[in-house]
Amino acid sequence: MSRRYRRIASWIGAFALLLSFLPPAAWAQPAGPAFDAEAATEAYLARVSPQAKARSDAYFEGGYWLILWGFLYGLAVSYLLLAARISARMRDLAARITSFAFLQSWIYGLLYIVATTVLTFPLAVYEGFYREHKYGLATQTFGAWLEDQGKGLMVGLILGALAFAALYAVLRRAPRTWWVWGTAVSVVFLVAGVTIAPVFIEPLFNKYTVLTDAKIRNPILSMAHANGIPAQQVFVVDASKQSNRVSANVAGMFGTMRIALNDNLLKRTSEPGIKAVMGHEMGHYVLNHIYEMIPFFAIILAAGFAFAHWGFGRLVANERGERWGVRGVADPAGFPVLAILLSVFFLVLTPVLNTFIRSNEAEADMFGLNASREPDGMAEVALLLGEYRKLSPGPVEEWIFFDHPSGRNRILAAMRWKAENLGDRPGE
Repeated sequence: MSRRYRRIASWIGAFALLLSFLPPAAWAQPAGPAFDAEAATEAYLARVSPQAKARSDAYFEGGYWLILWGFLYGLAVSYLLLAARISARMRDLAARITSFAFLQSWIYGLLYIVATTVLTFPLAVYEGFYREHKYGLATQTFGAWLEDQGKGLMVGLILGALAFAALYAVLRRAPRTWWVWGTAVSVVFLVAGVTIAPVFIEPLFNKYTVLTDAKIRNPILSMAHANGIPAQQVFVVDASKQSNRVSANVAGMFGTMRIALNDNLLKRTSEPGIKAVMGHEMGHYVLNHIYEMIPFFAIILAAGFAFAHWGFGRLVANERGERWGVRGVADPAGFPVLAILLSVFFLVLTPVLNTFIRSNEAEADMFGLNASREPDGMAEVALLLGEYRKLSPGPVEEWIFFDHPSGRNRILAAMRWKAENLGDRPGE
């Protein structure tokens, strides 16, 4: 080895020896004060005034009572349909119109949807219109709100009555195992609904236009392409005509996939916030959450139908079924009995359903942080969502009632991500 190379080697050896005596922190971490994720979270939460926090808490906690009152109201409606023999009369009317069993069930389904819509209308007005305006979340006039309710009723009549007739076709053919086959039919309708909703249903309520602002559009599409999402356009939905809530989605299946964000998000959020939200929504798509949810809800539906199958005979036993005019589980007049049983089942499973959905939302949050690299944008949006979601619930409260992580936990996750990625971008 030449003298020159020996000299270079000796320098390298001396430098390595020097590094061996330095503590790891001297060369493994960037200089500067440590970023405190907890303190940053508290700083974000402190931006919300006590009055705004109290209003948000009152709105969200009032929703707990609405779950209970909605459940009891639904039980009362179902009992009225049975005890007053309204359900039996609707079945008899369908039988007079046609002798085909499938069409009888379909007609009963139409009548049932109309009857329950009318009977629950007072609660719908309070919950969907009056209360939303009381807390400053809605922007619709009553006439516009009523128009949307009418559109929803039409969709329910078309799809709901068809699903009802299909379910009772199963009940007639397999009265002992209907809960198995009924689950399969329900999943088919669930998949069909998810597939057609972005193309045929959602445009009935809102106008979708192509986002043309390249400053907003191009980063979204770039993030989509980097994560394997084959999107060529981003759509904007005019949700501000109904409320001031921010929202976005990557929805659809089997070729109906669409990236959309509402105009409130464009008006009320910074570019980092928009990017963070879109990263979250892309997370649902890339992580195949919709394909996870279908088998999960299939299992839940199977369990619910099995419970309804078990409980139906007990509720219509003795003279009760005769008083109600219910002839058996395959009789459409007995559907309010199934509605009662399924209502009880899903009320009890509220924490289970919320936990599953909340876990998916937390996964999408983390995906969105890694995809967008905008932790402060995510924290900004969490505060906006905190206008109608309680920001700092207790752990049990969050477990039972929250189908998304609380605002505090979302901001804390974003700040922890930021703490672990300091120095990863210029200026940090």
